[in-house]
Amino acid sequence: MTRLVVVDDQTLVRSGIRGLLDLTPDLTVVGEAGDAGAAIDLIGRIRPDLVLLDIRMPGGSGIDVLTTLSQRGALPPTILLTTFDDDDAFLEGMRAGAKGFLLKDISLERLADAIRRVAAGETLFLPGLTERVLCGLAEASPAPPAPAPHAADALTPREVEILRLVMGGFANREIAEALHVSEGTIKNHVSSILSKLGVRDRVRAVLRGVSLGYV
Repeated sequence: MTRLVVVDDQTLVRSGIRGLLDLTPDLTVVGEAGDAGAAIDLIGRIRPDLVLLDIRMPGGSGIDVLTTLSQRGALPPTILLTTFDDDDAFLEGMRAGAKGFLLKDISLERLADAIRRVAAGETLFLPGLTERVLCGLAEASPAPPAPAPHAADALTPREVEILRLVMGGFANREIAEALHVSEGTIKNHVSSILSKLGVRDRVRAVLRGVSLGYV
């Protein structure tokens, strides 16, 4: 059973999400909060498996919640939910430690699937938004020199291919199916990518890959 906290300043939205997730036997809402301060206290106290977090709230944003909990070492896997297709909020959320970014008009089936995947350690962002934001970052910055092809920590062509698929928001299972290899092989490649790029998660790997000119 995955234990969730729902954070949104609108009571109706919180009730709606709880009602929908009550229809899903392996997911349960164990707490709700309507502002940033209450969310920080609640999440730190009950330590849920995952947080569904609104971005715009009174008394502090969802980004403030992410930042504060991350600094305290108490940030569970978190999916940002928003009404707006907002590139700036997406980028801020990635940098602050969010593991997913979804619009509130998502279906129950897609939301439940996203919760399960993020709770299992994956990252999940809207592919079109991800590509648009990262392309914008690349265009806004001078292109760095390509990594030396014989450097000990240079990504292999296969790893670059996998990093590009990660950038598109695809899970290990989906990448394995696309490349006709086992999921374990993809996990090994992703671990190697993280190690070579000196980052701890897939989101930072994508950002680092963009800055180094891999993607």
